[in-house]
Amino acid sequence: MGRPVVLSNGQLFVGLDENGLVHDFYYPYVGLENLTTARSTQHKIGVWVDNEFKWTDDGSWDILVTFETDAMLSNIKLHSNELALTLLLQDYIDIDTNSLVRHITITNEQDRSRNVRLFMHQVFQISRAGRADTAIYVPDENYLLDYKGRYCLLIAGKNQDGQSFDQFAVGNYGIEGKAGTYLDAIDGELSGNAVEHGGVDSVIRFQKDIEGGQDAVFDYWVIASSSQSDAQATHLEFMRVDMEKRLQHVRQHWHAWLGGGTVEIPEFQRESLEKSLLIIKAHCDERGAVLASGDSSIFNYGRDYYCYCWPRDAAYALWPLIRLGHYAEAKLFFEFARDTMHKDGYLMHKYQPDRAIGSTWHPLIHGRSKELAIQEDETASTIFMIGEYYESSKDKTFIENIYHTFVVPCANFMCKFIDEQTGLPHASYDLWEEKFLTSTYTVSTVIAALEAAAKLAVAVDEPADGVKWKKVAESIKSHLNKLYCEENYFIKGFLLQPDGTIKYDKTLDISNLYGPYMYAGLTLDDERLTSTATAIENRIKNVTPSGGVLRYENDNYFLTKHQYSGNPWIVSTLWLAQYYATVNQIDKAKEMLDWALARQLPSGALSEQFDPESGSPQGVTPLVWSHSEMVNTILDISRYV
Repeated sequence: MGRPVVLSNGQLFVGLDENGLVHDFYYPYVGLENLTTARSTQHKIGVWVDNEFKWTDDGSWDILVTFETDAMLSNIKLHSNELALTLLLQDYIDIDTNSLVRHITITNEQDRSRNVRLFMHQVFQISRAGRADTAIYVPDENYLLDYKGRYCLLIAGKNQDGQSFDQFAVGNYGIEGKAGTYLDAIDGELSGNAVEHGGVDSVIRFQKDIEGGQDAVFDYWVIASSSQSDAQATHLEFMRVDMEKRLQHVRQHWHAWLGGGTVEIPEFQRESLEKSLLIIKAHCDERGAVLASGDSSIFNYGRDYYCYCWPRDAAYALWPLIRLGHYAEAKLFFEFARDTMHKDGYLMHKYQPDRAIGSTWHPLIHGRSKELAIQEDETASTIFMIGEYYESSKDKTFIENIYHTFVVPCANFMCKFIDEQTGLPHASYDLWEEKFLTSTYTVSTVIAALEAAAKLAVAVDEPADGVKWKKVAESIKSHLNKLYCEENYFIKGFLLQPDGTIKYDKTLDISNLYGPYMYAGLTLDDERLTSTATAIENRIKNVTPSGGVLRYENDNYFLTKHQYSGNPWIVSTLWLAQYYATVNQIDKAKEMLDWALARQLPSGALSEQFDPESGSPQGVTPLVWSHSEMVNTILDISRYV
């Protein structure tokens, strides 16, 4: 299903589904507490006119869900031939308050005046099990309040004349056999039931006589706060001000953010680039976490969400921001990583946005040996990205502040986490979180991380550290050939056995190319790189009807058509595009980029992977990593066009 539109201000994050309805509502951390019942009914929109009622998601509406080109605002068009109405929704998260605002323009397409009634439904689930929530009507200031404990959600709105909603209903949802109060709207009238507790939902009604061929404008808002009084203060402000100006203020904020980097955005594929930047930014919590994806729909098909901060995903997400001179988000994440680092100098599998350790499927034992439940490339990627940050920003003060507390312990850990027999990093879980081994990709990232750390050591006048780390990086690099097989490509990796033998995994994986190419410092004419690229082209590129590049051979993740050896991914396809761009095969690079661009939703959102036959999105939408690689690829190719 996915979330073609995501909106955020760093505390409140809202995901809109393919019908333009609220389906995820995270507060007060981006990606932590989802206050909706996203696994069941979304927040519905209903319209009554000429004694006929329709929900906008009933299948009879023509729906287009998009973003504005250069601002984190939705641009959603809902058209009903039967009702002769069009709704245009411009949705945004207020910059100064934690409020979702839906700016709704209704056009009467008939040539006569009609009474149009707009119904806005909300079904929050603040408590974990849908119990003990309360929804109540507050008559003094005419709003609904949905609350439990320190979570308060205030629901209200007004039309262009400043008139508030005129009817409401509160009731139970999903408990005691009750389907939900939203059904009360179907006759065009609401009961006025003023309070309920347990599993609750609510509906409010706006109405206006709209002349033939004319428009009416309504602003609906949900204000999130830790107290009723604070939420009410924001509500009263919204009732006083011109909400059209509020929308424009938000639009100008995002224009300023996009233009606020130190590097000018290229014109090549600018719209896709800017939309990807905004989607990345939407997933950045203001306390440093960078969410992999806010799309909760994946929970219906698995055991968990993507609503975590993987250090690797975060590092990749921030790379294009750093390249364009947006530094604030990167600094916040590096501080997040420093504060969550294990005392021995490594980062764990993933974290919640509040800095607690996330769920994992990595055991602390492999065979009969104790092992760390880590992916070492995550530690390495973060250190490497600090190096990229310094190269771009020259911010010595920040590096000095983080050097001894984060860079030193991480670099020292990587220096020690090496098998004496092979001279290569000890086994950890691979970047796809599946296999425990010494992988080509992880080895490559460790080389790059230690080289970056050595440069940072020089920058802060600690040359002895730099000499030590550079020496270890060179030693690891000298053993890289142990990961190159007789079939002439870099392999997935190997696992050193307790008896001293080595078990090889010769799976052909896109990361077998990307790791050595991007991180290991090999020359571009190195035969090991070129031969691995040839193997990639022959065995995992364009091997399904929908084209693209697989992660690796026999990849079963989300694979439903097992006659194929995997689903094509945006990340793997764009990694190959970046390699092509670097070796000056621009036509091939553009071919891969065009493949990815063709798979954007109308909003610009990119999924994780795609069905090998139909090309339909699979996995979460949007995946932040997909968007970071989109921006990086556009930046790489823009140098040549």
